[in-house]
Amino acid sequence: MAEKLGKAIVKIHKLILVIAVALLIPSVLGYIHTKVNYDLLTYLPDDIETMVGQDILKEEMGSGGFSTLICEGMKEKDVAELKEKIMKVDGVKNVIWYDSVLDISVPMDVLPDNIRDAFNADNSTMMFIIFSDTTSADRTIQAVRDIRSLCNQQCFLTGMSAILVDTQDLSESEAPIYVIMAVALSVLVLMLSMDSWLAPFLFLASIGMAILYNLGSNLFLGSISYLTKALAAVLQLGVTMDYSIFLWHSYESELETGKPRDEAMAAAIGETFTSIVGSSITTVAGFVALCFMSFKLGLDIGVVMAKGVVFGVISCITILPSLILAFEKPLQKSKHKAVLPDFKGIGSFVTRHCYKFLIIALIMLIPVIHGYRRVPVYFNLDSSLPDTLPSVIANAKQENEYHMNATHILIMDAAVENKEVRSMADEMKQEPGVKFVLGLNTIIGPTIPQEMIPDKLKGSLITDRYQILLIGSEYKVASDEVNEQINQLSAIAKNYDSTSFLIGEAPCTKDLIEISNHDFGAVSTASIGIIFIIIAFVFKSITLPVILVAVIEFGIMLNMGIPYYTGTKLPFIANIVIGTIQLGATVDYAILMTTRFRRNRTAGMEKRSAIKDAVENSAKSIVVSALSFFAATFGVGLYSNIDMISSLCVLMSRGALISMICVIFLLPSLLLIFDTVISKTTMPQKG
Repeated sequence: MAEKLGKAIVKIHKLILVIAVALLIPSVLGYIHTKVNYDLLTYLPDDIETMVGQDILKEEMGSGGFSTLICEGMKEKDVAELKEKIMKVDGVKNVIWYDSVLDISVPMDVLPDNIRDAFNADNSTMMFIIFSDTTSADRTIQAVRDIRSLCNQQCFLTGMSAILVDTQDLSESEAPIYVIMAVALSVLVLMLSMDSWLAPFLFLASIGMAILYNLGSNLFLGSISYLTKALAAVLQLGVTMDYSIFLWHSYESELETGKPRDEAMAAAIGETFTSIVGSSITTVAGFVALCFMSFKLGLDIGVVMAKGVVFGVISCITILPSLILAFEKPLQKSKHKAVLPDFKGIGSFVTRHCYKFLIIALIMLIPVIHGYRRVPVYFNLDSSLPDTLPSVIANAKQENEYHMNATHILIMDAAVENKEVRSMADEMKQEPGVKFVLGLNTIIGPTIPQEMIPDKLKGSLITDRYQILLIGSEYKVASDEVNEQINQLSAIAKNYDSTSFLIGEAPCTKDLIEISNHDFGAVSTASIGIIFIIIAFVFKSITLPVILVAVIEFGIMLNMGIPYYTGTKLPFIANIVIGTIQLGATVDYAILMTTRFRRNRTAGMEKRSAIKDAVENSAKSIVVSALSFFAATFGVGLYSNIDMISSLCVLMSRGALISMICVIFLLPSLLLIFDTVISKTTMPQKG
């Protein structure tokens, strides 16, 4: 069947190129119109309390995102004028400041201390901006841009929406550089490892088309995360490049037998199809495992990347052969001697010292596990951004000048009596780190009669069914202190209204921490289980899946443990996705070497000779594959100013090299030691 497919593709290779180019048009249009989501918190499960509360805030109260604006060195009259301008911005529901309660002609001393302190610091004042839509809605994002255009250099806009705007701007400015760096480094690796100057560019053209098809087809998903968008191209390039290399080497081998080019290509396609379909299954399985995450960012990355691998396989057996046939003469003229050595002698070296490598690995095992289990991670999303961005500067000012890091929103039944609300607020103010509790019923009182409160302010804080209170916190988002504070505040609120909801960035991040801890175990189990079954099926063995997965898992733990010893904090998502990606993308190295070893043993070769030959014949392919993955991701890791993207790419690039080393130097030891057990628990392979 594979051979017939090869002949059919060769026969219509010109038509394939025409169709491939034509498909770029809808792909580009799909890519342009695919919405990008910059708010990772929206990927939390819909049924958790914080998400349900946010839906109520939007649907029942007509409110969504929330920001604060700090104005430094401005007269009260100018602040009032700025506030009125901001009120007219589309997407802004209300702006709460001093003059929302009293006319600015009335001295601020009339206000209760907690309200006065909430709005003022030494040389600045702060207003609360309530948006009509959710934090990451297009309308809110545009409102942030419009507000910034109204402000001068004395104004600083804080909040999650402002962070998302800066993330979007930074990500979009860097994205083209990611692709350029990945392509440039990949070309360098290919030119060193291949015998043609032109072939690498044909590989990149073929893979580039597959990447565009993948990104364009994301339109049907509705939206993708900015993280997925940033990583998709470089990751797809890295994990599918070796498919192209395999086709090229297979084609050259067929030509060396004297076959005409069309016949040689048909045979190469047939051989490549059989090999890379099997190879790609483990990679796809790794990405599919991400779909088991409760945090739906895993589903986002998993679906896009699994789809990307499939497009890569299709492109490799259709578009690339067509390009090679179309550029046959220029390819022949661009031939040169490969710079990368064939690693002759490495088989003897590894076999001679294999037990030493195993001893080294065993000595390393305890510190590796220790570092792996204690790697520091962060969950607050602004930690991923440079300190020079406007939103990060604004958040720092809010912390330093107002001693406030987070604002929680409490949604409760409007029927709760005024005195009960005030009693609850007083109780909450006694909690450590609570700076203020502001709501309609905490503002009005003996000092300020209810009739003095403007209707617009009332409408923003209370409706027929619900009322909201703003709670200022001194504690940082994702800190142990704020998480304990949230527990206490929620418990207090439930005592007064069992249907209340505490929402905001800090409560959502607290949920994210708890869900991530669950997801880490679920995804690791799923990825190991799926790939274990695949390897067991491929080799028809019970022991080989254990050995192969153990080798790659050792590499994963080593890779993830390094940050512990270097004192590097990783984004929370790294703990979950890197192990799965590294396992799925690099276990092929182990499968390649083991396949050769088992064939040699089945043919009657002595075990040391079998492993020597397996290392000798697979080392270069493994090195080239690992270097291709490294090249596609390493440059992005060094360049990106978004730490979440940078950290993931550094881990992926380093992981490829670590897996390469583990397979070439550690796997042979295990295959030799357990050879007898493997032979008894594995069906013989056909030559």
